[in-house]
Amino acid sequence: MKNNWSIKTELPISYDIKNSTDIFSIQNKDILLYGNQTENRRRLIVLDKSFAKYYFDIINEYFKYNNIIYHIVLIDGGEENKNLNNLLYLLEEIEKFGLSRKNEPIIAVGGGVVLDVVGLASTLYRRGVPYIRIPTTLLSIVDVSVAVKTGINFKNRRNRLGSYYPPIVTFLDKSFIKTLNSNEISSGFGEILKMAVVKDSVLFDLLEKHGELLHSSKLECHCADEVISLSIQGMKEELENNLWEKDLKRLVDFGHSFSPIIEMKSITNTDVDTLTHGQAVALDVIFSSCISYIRDMLSYDDIIRIIKTAKKLRLPVYHPSFTDSLLLLESFNDTIKHRNGDQNLPIPKEIGNSIFVNDLTYEEICETILIYKKVINE
Repeated sequence: MKNNWSIKTELPISYDIKNSTDIFSIQNKDILLYGNQTENRRRLIVLDKSFAKYYFDIINEYFKYNNIIYHIVLIDGGEENKNLNNLLYLLEEIEKFGLSRKNEPIIAVGGGVVLDVVGLASTLYRRGVPYIRIPTTLLSIVDVSVAVKTGINFKNRRNRLGSYYPPIVTFLDKSFIKTLNSNEISSGFGEILKMAVVKDSVLFDLLEKHGELLHSSKLECHCADEVISLSIQGMKEELENNLWEKDLKRLVDFGHSFSPIIEMKSITNTDVDTLTHGQAVALDVIFSSCISYIRDMLSYDDIIRIIKTAKKLRLPVYHPSFTDSLLLLESFNDTIKHRNGDQNLPIPKEIGNSIFVNDLTYEEICETILIYKKVINE
């Protein structure tokens, strides 16, 4: 055959992120507006075990009251459970349920780990079935809710296996935050602090001024809605035109240049404190800001402001892994591979405004460690 062919197409993507108050109140029909509307409606609900402690009975009552044929699958959250075993278990449960391909959306209720695993299962099963996301943690509300990435960890690397697959809708119910403990709330603030330092000085000012109140009140205070809205809006602005990551210069990767391997190793290394994702991101934010300082962009006072704000949000500001130059280099080199051979390191040139650098050296990493050790003791 002499002919060659070229196929060119574009995949239209549109999905909504909607606020919904008391989404599992029996009077609230938001979830039920999606999928088939026949008399014998069926739904598979995947529920985060930690959230089930508070809402299992409520969710059961919701679907019973609305005459839905349903099955609940419980999944453990936590980064250590974001693995192939959980993915395969979920796929088996989907198969047992006999899920229809197009009109019976899976309903994922939980934190980022559960939402990512369900998203990946949804894109794999029958080459794609619809799903609905209902994030229940602060981190998943402000971060996972916007992105289309799904994934699991593999070979002790974060999100090494994954896909891009959007839900048909994401529902945000801020009342779920009250179920979180202090550590879970601070983890969510790690991603919010990231957006504030790299992109939004107004958001940073809010965190700096009200950080302690935001944390202690579990975001039940006068400025909480603005903080959440600014965080989501910032994520939307950065992701909307680059959902498939064709451009690997991404401001949202701030805080994710050194932290991924450090976070994963903290889970298995009993000699250091285990880090949640948001905590690891916050530590990376501080370290990367110190790089900005040695390059004469951020001032010393700026670094101190960032550290003090992190403390107000009950985020850790020190971890021994961020003083290990070889570990930092290992993590950064792995990140460079993920960024297709370029550093594309986002660093703030001032709070709320950033640039990318591609010439960071090992010597600068070592110099940054010295500054990092100094500023955290201020």
